Amino acid sequence: MATWEDVRALALALPETEESTSYGKLAFKVRRKTFAWESPHEHGKLVVNVDPDERPLLVESNPAAYFVTSHYQGYPMLLIHLEQVRRAELRERIEDAWLLAAPPKLASTLG
Repeated sequence: MATWEDVRALALALPETEESTSYGKLAFKVRRKTFAWESPHEHGKLVVNVDPDERPLLVESNPAAYFVTSHYQGYPMLLIHLEQVRRAELRERIEDAWLLAAPPKLASTLG
């Protein structure tokens, strides 16, 4: 089971990540681009950027942890129930979201 403290630690471990807010909720940005944040629509749920082709596969692979609501349906975003995801899996989702938001040169440094 992951926690918001895990989200913070994992996100801030990525290069040039800053903690911020979005719609009054906790958010993480890389060079001003938001890649992970607390949903203002789904209380206590994490939203991450996701490759739109991977989203259905992720939801299918762990429907207890991953979901999409109608609000996010048309966007490349994935909602996460933190209490249903392991920390290692959360790390993958946050790193993938960061890679989608980071400029290519910065993203290449993640290695």
